[in-house]
Parts: sequence; structure tokens; C-alpha cells
Amino acid sequence: MYDIKKAAVLGSGVMGCAIAAHLANAGLLVTLLDIVPAALLAEETAAGLSLKDRAVRNRLVNTARDKMTNPRSTLLYEPRYIERIQFGNLDDDLELLRQADWVIEAVIENLAAKTQLFKKIEPFLTEKTILSSNTSGISVNAMANELPEERQKNFLVSHFFNPPRYMKLIELVAARSTAEPVFSYMRRYCEDNLGKGVVVAKDTPGFVANRIGIYSFGVVAAKMQQHGLSIEEADALTGGEIGRPNTGTFRLIDMVGLDTTLSVANYQLKNVTDPAEQVFLALPDFFAQMQKKGYLGDKTKQGFYRKLDKELQVIDVATLTYRAKTEPDFPSLASVKAAKTLREKLALWLAAEDKAGRFVWDVLKQTLLFVGGLIPAVADDPKAIDNGMKWGYNWTVGPFELWDMIGVRKSAERMKREGAMLPPFVEQLLASGREKFYEDADPPADLFKQTATCVRKFRTPVRGNQDASLFDLEDGLACFVIHSPTTSLSEPMVECLHQSIREVETNYLGMIIASAGKNFCVGANLSMIIGLAEAKDWKGLEAVSALFQQANMAVKYCSKPVIAAPFGMTLGGGAELVMHAAGTLAQAETNMGLVEAGVGLLPGAGGNKELFLRLTAGIQHDAAIDLEPFTRKAFMAISGGKVSTSAPDAKRIGYLQESDEMVMNPDLQLFRCRQRVKFLAETMPTRNPNLVCRVSGGGLIACLKAELYNKRRGGFISEHDELIGGKIAHVLCGGTVKTNSLVTEQYLLDLERECFVSLCGEVKTQDRIRHMLKNRKPLRN
Repeated sequence: MYDIKKAAVLGSGVMGCAIAAHLANAGLLVTLLDIVPAALLAEETAAGLSLKDRAVRNRLVNTARDKMTNPRSTLLYEPRYIERIQFGNLDDDLELLRQADWVIEAVIENLAAKTQLFKKIEPFLTEKTILSSNTSGISVNAMANELPEERQKNFLVSHFFNPPRYMKLIELVAARSTAEPVFSYMRRYCEDNLGKGVVVAKDTPGFVANRIGIYSFGVVAAKMQQHGLSIEEADALTGGEIGRPNTGTFRLIDMVGLDTTLSVANYQLKNVTDPAEQVFLALPDFFAQMQKKGYLGDKTKQGFYRKLDKELQVIDVATLTYRAKTEPDFPSLASVKAAKTLREKLALWLAAEDKAGRFVWDVLKQTLLFVGGLIPAVADDPKAIDNGMKWGYNWTVGPFELWDMIGVRKSAERMKREGAMLPPFVEQLLASGREKFYEDADPPADLFKQTATCVRKFRTPVRGNQDASLFDLEDGLACFVIHSPTTSLSEPMVECLHQSIREVETNYLGMIIASAGKNFCVGANLSMIIGLAEAKDWKGLEAVSALFQQANMAVKYCSKPVIAAPFGMTLGGGAELVMHAAGTLAQAETNMGLVEAGVGLLPGAGGNKELFLRLTAGIQHDAAIDLEPFTRKAFMAISGGKVSTSAPDAKRIGYLQESDEMVMNPDLQLFRCRQRVKFLAETMPTRNPNLVCRVSGGGLIACLKAELYNKRRGGFISEHDELIGGKIAHVLCGGTVKTNSLVTEQYLLDLERECFVSLCGEVKTQDRIRHMLKNRKPLRN
């Protein structure tokens, strides 16, 4: 019944612009409209323009276009996606709305302004057009009541969180009149097509995430003053050590914007009715005083924190003056930081009796009691609230998950001893004999709508070791999961991969390569490489490179389809592994790259060869076509250590093929991979293991080395960069053979392995590796 292909966004401010870009990223054709300016700017007058000129009438959307196309912008996956967006204004271009399947209002947070806009656009909407508001808190029923009766059925709130590209949360709120099929369709569409995590909220002030998030800001601010803490102390105690963003509270407010925080807090203060909640929504006076001074955070380059002459300073809220930031010194904090898991950290906090421990318990108690009272008024179950805070505020765990970790009954008894009254929902839980909000250790999950972590948790491996395992996914499908420390390549992982390929060849239709880490794979184990290099174990280094190369070739020429499922950081050896798979289904936010040059090396597991073959695949058969531009593209990517900003960008660079697919929602990646493996099991052609290819030979090597020499003489690269680049050119061009010579894949692998080992022996390469291991950033020597 509904099929969204085209959308329109009304309002091109920060959110409207970003929403339009994200819809374009998802493949939609988008119309972005904004109001016509009421007056000319001085520069427009000087240019002889009038209010009738299109450039003036489209000024606001043109500003949005400039923002999207700025080379430093991250709004679009690829610059060319701007072609999917049409720009106009709300006077001249309303006819364009007739083509839209979904219209999103993203104008000022004012009910009168929104309803006035709805009346203006209504004549241009079709009967099936879905209309939604991006409001962060205005009543959906109040807006729906201003719409024609027929339109009300297709109306809802779709509250994106900023920035829409990166924040997973979208809150969907139905009005009393919203048709159930419309709401169900939008929920599926936002999950499947936009990659969002949907929280179904009720028509209450602030909905779910802001209702809790802004309240939590108020709790921390009030308790900070009550316990006599400084800004940096409060941040150290309310960040990652209690399962919230590592920024802590006030640094996060700087990022959000103090003015935005105050605006949302004031809105909720006026619209909630519980005096106990209002106490914490009335933010301390120093917020308003900082706003008057323009101390709004990152947007004004000073808020609770600022940098002055490279010194990080923090504000003293009593005097509103800045001083040097100091490191908090609490016995309990030191112990908590040493704990490995959040559960262990929380146990230590609850046992701590110093100033920091009392403050943390006070903050947690106040927050937990508050969220416990929001069910069922704000959301129907703990999962909606937990997801809202994880997806919208980047909390590591939701409040109910945290409550389970510290023990619901034990903590509830402590709260009551201290005079608190438990919310009815919590009292009912304990009265029923239950001890937890979630029956399992983690919230319930659908196995094939989750990450590889769930595969590893709920399935017994067919084979495996400490760094990788092979799992049976049933239906003839297998899943190889990397779970080495920091998801780096290791010999045990590669050995398991070899075993898994043999297992799949015999007993399965195909295999998925996945990862249980925060990133897919960050590359080779540098500690192992530097250890062998320092020991001058060149045979050991050659053996390691050969082992990795052979594993990737086994993946490439497996008779059964192998699909890679990369996400996050997919670097070095991780990228090489993905590139050898028969196909890839990547998460949209995949940062993929051959980055070995940054540590003084070149790819040593077949990455040079494979990128070259991918970029020359369409022209290998025709000797009349010059290989030089394609080889040069591979050279620039590898020598420059290019990392993609998205899966589409990885295609542009060449790391992914045009036939590779992308998934917006990480929770659907394994499910889609299953479908892809089944399809390829029936359709994949046999891959030729005796492939020969044309190479450019010594002539192009000489050209590339001459360019490197000039760059080094010009101060653009170092002498060691020149050496590394020369080695990369040597491999990509096939060595000093003649132009258009035919060579085998193994020949290119042998060249690569030789150059890899020789670079390992360079002192400056070893310095780079040690620097990376120690400082987590490259050394340019």
C-alpha cells in the first residue's frame, strides 16, 4: 500500500539539512524546501539582485546545499549524492510536493508555525502522502487536531536525533487518529531502509530519550553542587565509569549546545506536571548566566570547557571564570578505573564511601527512581527506555539494564532505607518474585537481527580457538567469527580460517565472515610483527605473510560462496580479508582501508594484488588499454593509506566492488548476509585459480619513483615514505618486467611478501610500529 521512493523535507536548518542528506544516502530522491527571505542581504543588494531573483528566494536552501557539498562535510556518503536532492522554496515549488511519498516537517519548534505550514502544504499532498513532524517534544495530537480528518490518518511524529547519519535513534509517536498500517509501515521503513533503531514513544513531553536525558543533566548539575564537586570531577564520575558517554555530562552539554539544552529543559519544565521532576528540570542559575555570556559550548568555542593557548580550561560555576583543568583525585575513582567490566565498576561504586562514591550513588539512585516511574506513562516496557538512552544519548547500557547489574532488590532496599519511595512498576516486579527486569543476562534479541556477538553467545562453535570460531547457522550456512583481542589478525585466527574453509567446502552451502568486536578487524597484530623484526626472524615474518596470503587465497577460491560482513574499522589485513571474499555486504558506516604505509609497511596478505585486480578487472583482456591510470589509482590509495568514510566511499576508492551490497541497519546485516549466501550458492560462477593478469612493468615503476623523488625533494613526503612508495609501486607494476607482461597471482604475492619482509627490517619502520603501539597514532619519520 505504501512505498516510499521520494521524500520532501520542509526546513533546511541544521536538522532539516541533515535529514535530507541522510534520506539521499538511503537512496531516496529528496526535495528540500525552505521559506523565501523577507529582505535582501547587503551583498545581494550590491550584486543588483531583488527579492524576485531565484538566488535570493532559494537563499536558505542554497546555504544548506553549500553545507552538504563542503569538502569537509560528512553529511553525504559521497559528494555525488547531492544529485539526489532538489532544492526550492515554500512559495514557488510547492507543486513538487505532489511527487513526495513522505513529507517531513522540520521547522521551528512552535505549534503555531507548524500548523500554519501544514495548512499551506495540504492542497499539494496526495491522498497517500505520509506527513510527519520532526518535533522533539510538541504533542502529536495537538498537531494532528489542526489537520484535515483524512490527513490525520497519515500523520505521526518522526523525531530524528542529531546528527541523523550517525545517531541510531528515531522516536516514532502516533496520534490517536494515526492509522495502524501507516505507523507499522513507517516503523519497518525506518529500521530497514534508514538504518534506524525505532523507539515507539507516547505523546508525552520530551517523549523518551530527551525526557530522561535532560532530566539526567539536571540531576548531575544539582548533585554536583550539593556534594561540592567541580565540573571536571562530575564529568569524571558520570562518564564511562557508570556506563555513559566518556565525555561525562558537561562536556556532552558543550557538544550538544548549552542553549539547546536549556531550551529543551525549559519546554519540559513547562509541560510536565510532577513537582519532583520539575525540581531537576529547573537547571541551576549558572546555565542561564553562561548563556547570557555566550558560553554555549563547542559552537562558540567555550562552554564548560575551552582551550586557551593549548591549555584545556574548565569553568568555575561560582565565579564563571576559567582555570586550568585538573585531574580528579578520589580513591574510589582509581579503583573503579582499574576494574575491567562495567558490572565490576558499579559494584565498586556502590561499596565506595568516599565523596565520589556518595555522589555516584546519589546520581544513580535519583535517575533510576525517575525512569522506574515512567512506565507505563511514557513507554510500555524497559526495553524502549533502554534503547532510547543507548541510541539517542550513547549510554553504554540503559537505566534498567544498569539496575539489573547492580541488583534490583538489593538497591531497592537501600533506597527505601534512605527514605525513597519505589515506583509502582518496580514494586510490582519485586512483589512478583522476580529479581531482574530482563530474564537473560542481556535484553532478549532475535538472533538473526543482531550482530555476530549474538551468534557467538548463543551457538556452540563447530570449531575454533581463542581468536576465532566457526558457527553453524543452520540451513547449510556457516559463520566464521573473529573474536581476537582488539579484533586484530593473529596466527590462531588465520589457522581457524583455513580449517573453516575446509569445513565449508565439505559440509556447507557457504559462509559469512563476521566479527564480534566493536570493529570488524583493525589489521595485523603489530606486537607480533615488531617482535619478529626485533629478533631479526626474517623467515618467521615471511612465514606469517605467507600464512595470511594463503588464507585469503583460500577464501577467494573456495568453491562455496564466502560473504564478508564488514563494519566500523576494517583496516589493513581486515580490508585484505574482505577484498578476497566472493562478495561483501557492508554496513554503511564502514571505514575500510589499506593503511600499512602508516606503520612503514605495505599490505602483506594480498591487498596490493587484489586492489590492482579489482581496478583493472574490466580492461585486463584488452592490451590496447593502458593500465597506468588504474595502477596509479591503486598506488595512490595504498601509499596514501586512504580510509573510506562509508561503504559507498569504499566503492569509489576500489576496496569494494560495484556488485557489493550495503546495509543501513547493523541489526539486519547477518540476516541479509544469509540471503546473499543462499543466492550465490545457486548462481556463483566458478572462480579461476590459475588467473593471469597484465602488469605495467618497469616503465611505470620508474615514473612513480620519479614522482616520489620530486615529492620528497619538495618536502611533501619523507625519505622513508619514498622508500615505502617505491616498494608499493614495485609490487603493483609486477616488478621490472616489460609493459603488458602476463604474470600470475602467486607471482604478485611473492613480490609483495619480499617487499613486506624487507620493510620490516628497516629501522624507521620499526620506529613507526613501536610509536603506533605506544601512542595509537602514526609517526611520520
